[in-house]
Amino acid sequence: MSKTDFVDSIGSVFEHSPWVAKKAWMHHPFSSLEQMYQKMIEEMYAADPSLQLALLRSHPDLGTRMEISETSTNEQLQAGLSQLSEEEFNEFSRLNKEYVQAFSFPFIMAVRGQDKHSIKQSMKKRIANSYEAELQTALNEVSKIAKFRLLDTVRDEETIISEY
Repeated sequence: MSKTDFVDSIGSVFEHSPWVAKKAWMHHPFSSLEQMYQKMIEEMYAADPSLQLALLRSHPDLGTRMEISETSTNEQLQAGLSQLSEEEFNEFSRLNKEYVQAFSFPFIMAVRGQDKHSIKQSMKKRIANSYEAELQTALNEVSKIAKFRLLDTVRDEETIISEY
């Protein structure tokens, strides 16, 4: 697979940040999907702090009513964040604002398998973290999100291939 094809196929697993796939491609060929994932995560953690911050800032607020990527929309839908009452929406908005004011990037959590209550509890708990601790937590959550998305991408590709 060419670098362009690789980035086009895999780059979206990191929210609006295809640079991660571009850097990981330098390590190809990969012996497994897990090795490819590990190289992408290594590149994310080794990146300049400004790139890491840009990656974090590319994620949408949880529970937002703004237009977001299809992948983020589906993830938030599954966690019940698209069916918030007005009161819940206002509380998520307030928590998101407080979080961004504290850390200068949005609250990030791999929401697969979570619900709006567990997400809200995590927001309340994590806002008390230090900047350094929360930066590492946010990058760890991005790693989880990327793995879910990568597995979904591969499953989608296998489905497309098996249909032919």
